[in-house]
Amino acid sequence: MKRASFLLLISLLVPHGLAQSYEERWRPQYHFTPAKNFMNDPNGLVYYKGEYHMFYQHNPQGNRWGHMSWGHAVSTDMLHWKHLPLAIPEQPGYMIYSGSAVIDWNNTSGLCNEGQGDRSCMIAIFTAATGDTWQRQHIAYSNDRGRTWTEYEGNPVADLKLPNFRDPKVFWYEPQKKWVMVAVVAEDRKVVVLDSKDLKKFVVRSEFSVPNEPKRQWECPDLFELPVEGSNERKWVMIVNINPGAPAGGTGTKYYVGDFDGERFKASAGIDNTLWADFGKDFYATQTFAEMPEGDTRRVWLGWISNWQYANDEPTAPWKGMQSIPRGLKLRQYADGVRLVQSPIRELASLESQIVTASGNLSTINSELRSTTLSRSARVTATLRPGTAAQIGLSLLKSAGENTVVGVNTRKKTIYVDRTGSGQDGFSKHFAGTHAAPLENATEIKLDIFIDQTSLEIFVNDGERVLTERVFPLQQGDFKLELFATGGKAGNQSVRIARMKSVWE
Repeated sequence: MKRASFLLLISLLVPHGLAQSYEERWRPQYHFTPAKNFMNDPNGLVYYKGEYHMFYQHNPQGNRWGHMSWGHAVSTDMLHWKHLPLAIPEQPGYMIYSGSAVIDWNNTSGLCNEGQGDRSCMIAIFTAATGDTWQRQHIAYSNDRGRTWTEYEGNPVADLKLPNFRDPKVFWYEPQKKWVMVAVVAEDRKVVVLDSKDLKKFVVRSEFSVPNEPKRQWECPDLFELPVEGSNERKWVMIVNINPGAPAGGTGTKYYVGDFDGERFKASAGIDNTLWADFGKDFYATQTFAEMPEGDTRRVWLGWISNWQYANDEPTAPWKGMQSIPRGLKLRQYADGVRLVQSPIRELASLESQIVTASGNLSTINSELRSTTLSRSARVTATLRPGTAAQIGLSLLKSAGENTVVGVNTRKKTIYVDRTGSGQDGFSKHFAGTHAAPLENATEIKLDIFIDQTSLEIFVNDGERVLTERVFPLQQGDFKLELFATGGKAGNQSVRIARMKSVWE
């Protein structure tokens, strides 16, 4: 593509009236959403020269999926995002599907304009897709910190001559001084591992799949290394987003722990198909940041908060789609193996204000909270001690006729979200429901819950379980919170509530 055509289209697509639009009904206040129109997968997450970059699947022409292009925003803290013009628009003959971005620090591609001692530039790797006809991997490059992009004239850089070869995630593999790509053959339920010295030509090295995998799509893979907490061991994690077949129905994110030698990923013995990153209904198309600031060793990812069962029909306009809060990833050793755990990034604490705390038995806490209202953008932390109770939990976003429940069933050793009475749900038969995750410990349960207008992200027992859910309360304004217990006598509880400031003010 000629650079001039990129610049012309970009100049026509700058968001206007942004401040006013972020006061709309159901608009999240500290999660990323597009100024208008449809958004799904986060793409090209990377840190470069003082800025975190978030690209994302975007339809600049409407509020449903279509005309897929890469939207773009930047941030200095992963929370306060500044919208930038459309980065890589749909082209005649193909849409711009999901992919990743890297920093070519040493100009291995030869596409960086070297000068003033800087050899680096940004490279985007994405799927050029003509629907079900063909999907190939292209690259584009930017020498101005992602503000303008030029497609590489030698595209494609990877082509398996297949109609569902997509979603490239690329990273630098230092031991062999090369770039590694993981991409899916979606309908065949496999991840293909490719490599390249210069980002211009990728060669297939291996494939990863699992036996007896149900018929469904694999999408948006990722592959990264993490240390195991409390040891000198390091393991690799293969992420696969699947559609359908998640625990709550529809789309979801699963993972495998194992080893990678630069060419082949091998899952650890005993790993089966039950390792899920999130047990809620609405967490999909995850991606980790390819770079972080110098000295920051965290592995951070985002996911799209929705589900393909109803993503096009959610009742928000003129925008649709939101991204999760950034989450840090770790590996933790449990009795049955090494598992992925997630935690909200520390930067979120800077948004807290108007903190209220309460502790004691249920009657005491509910009495203290009776005069307290819960902001629609809030953080609720709690320690629940069920005692002999069969069930214990919190009624959130509570008003006349509406209620979203986060509860623990001590007999089944599960934590669940019940959104059957959460508000508007008639837009899809798949929306209302109760979704549960297994608990390792049901005797004392620590919860860290992020509420933002239309979403809940629930971190359980220091991130060993996570549930992400959309809700659409009809009640406007602030809400009430209550604790409950049934089937026995509960112990003392503690609750902390913080109002979360808007990042769009």
